[in-house]
Amino acid sequence: MSAPQPAGPQGAGAAAAISRTVDEWLAEASAHEQEGRLDAAEQIVAQVLEAKPDYVPALHQSAILAHKAKRPREALARLERAIALLPTEPIFHRNICELYRSQGRLDEALVHGRRAVELAPDDAGAHYNLGVIYYDRMEIDAAIACARRALALDPTMAAAHFELSEALLLSGQFTEGWAEYEWRFDLPNSPRLLPHADKPQWDGTPMPEGTLVLIGDQGFGDTIQFCRYIPQVAKLCPNLVMACSSEMQPIVMQQAGITRYADRWEHVPHFDAYCPLSGLPRLFGTDLETIPALVPYVRADPAKVARWRARLAQLIPAGFQAIGIVWAGRPTHGNDYNRSMTLKALAPLAALERTALVSLQIGPAAAQVADYYGAAPLIHLGAEIADFADTMAILEVLDRVVAVDTSIVHLAGAMGRPVSVLLPFAPDWRWLRERSDSPWYPTVELFRQPAPNAWAEPVAAVAARLRRVVP
Repeated sequence: MSAPQPAGPQGAGAAAAISRTVDEWLAEASAHEQEGRLDAAEQIVAQVLEAKPDYVPALHQSAILAHKAKRPREALARLERAIALLPTEPIFHRNICELYRSQGRLDEALVHGRRAVELAPDDAGAHYNLGVIYYDRMEIDAAIACARRALALDPTMAAAHFELSEALLLSGQFTEGWAEYEWRFDLPNSPRLLPHADKPQWDGTPMPEGTLVLIGDQGFGDTIQFCRYIPQVAKLCPNLVMACSSEMQPIVMQQAGITRYADRWEHVPHFDAYCPLSGLPRLFGTDLETIPALVPYVRADPAKVARWRARLAQLIPAGFQAIGIVWAGRPTHGNDYNRSMTLKALAPLAALERTALVSLQIGPAAAQVADYYGAAPLIHLGAEIADFADTMAILEVLDRVVAVDTSIVHLAGAMGRPVSVLLPFAPDWRWLRERSDSPWYPTVELFRQPAPNAWAEPVAAVAARLRRVVP
C-alpha cells in the first residue's frame, strides 16, 4: 500500500474522496492497533502524516500509538500539535491530561483535564480522568467528587468505581471504600479470578461442612497484608483451601486453619465457594479500629536465621548497624514510576557512620549497585536469596529496613521488624493520609514526599532517624 499523495484531482468532491481514503487507512491502522500490531499501525499512520502533516485524526492516532509504544515525548508532541490545530476537541484534552499525568506534569494535566470536562460535561471518562489527576495532587475530596460524577453518568464504569474506592480508603472511609473495591475484578484487562464461574463467592456466613477456597488474587504485598484474616476465616470454614502462588507458601502457610495449599488450579480440590483474599476486609467489616493487628503473624525459620546471621557477620563490620534497603519495585507495576527511586537518591544513608547497607533489591534496578560509591559499605546479596524464606531470615537479622512501597515493607511489617517506608506524594490507599504510622503494621514508620517526585526530604528524614540510633 502506497502513501496518500498531497497532489491529485482538484475540487471539493475530489478532496472528499482523498479524505475518505485517508480515513480508511487510519481505520486499517486502528484495526492493527486493536490486534496489538503496533508496528504495522505506526507504519500506516506515518505514511498518512508524511503526506498530510497537519491531518488531525492522524496526529491523534499517532499519539496513541507512541504512548502504547512507551515513547511519551513523541506522544505528547503529536497530541499538542493536534490540540493546536483543533483546540475544541474534548477527546484530545482528555487523552493529553493522562499523558501529562504519567510524566508527573500535574499542573498541565489539570488544565487539560478541566478543559475536557468543560467541553464534554456529560463524558464520564473526562470526569474520571480529572479525578485521577486530583488524586495524584492529593486533592482527595475533589477526586471523590469527580469519581461520583463519572458514576452518575455511567454507573457501570469499573475504573471510576475503583478510583472512588482508592480515594475513600485513603481517607479512612472504609465501609463504602471496601464496597467500591469489589469493582477491581471488572477493570479492563483484569485477569479472571477463577478458571470457571460455576461456584458462588463466599458471603461471610459459616460453612461448617463445605469447602472454601481462598484466592491470593493480587500481588505479594497484598497477599502478605490480607493473610492476617485467614485464622478468622478458618473459624467459620474449617475446610479451608488456599490457592496462591508458590512463592507465597512459606508466608501464607504460617496462618492457622489452612488444610491444603495449591499453586495450580488443577491441584485445587472440589470446593463449594470461593473468596479473594483481598475481599476479606469487607466481609469482616474492617474499619480503622478493627484491623487485625496481632503482629507478628509471620516468623522466620530459626535455622535459616542462624545461617544468615553467620553469613552477615562475615560481611558486616563489628559494631555497625545493618540497614536493609530497597529502592525500586517491580517495573511492570502500573504505579512504579511514582513509587520507585534510584539508589543514588539514597545517598544520605550511604553517608551514615558505623552503618552497613544491605541491598535486598531484585530485578533490573539491582544493576545500580555497580555504580555505588558511598562511604557506608554496601552488601548486595543478590542470587544468594533463594526465596521469601531466605528474605524473612535476613529481615530478622537486620536492624531496620528502609524501602519504597514494595512487598518487603509488608513482609517486614508482618514480622514486626522496624521499617522506614519512603512514600510518594500520592501514596497507595493502605498508607492513609498524613499519618507517620500504620494501623496495619505497628513497627512501620512512614516518610512522605512533600511534593511529587521530591524524594530528598523523606530520605533525609530517614537518615536523621538512623543517625540517632547509631551506637
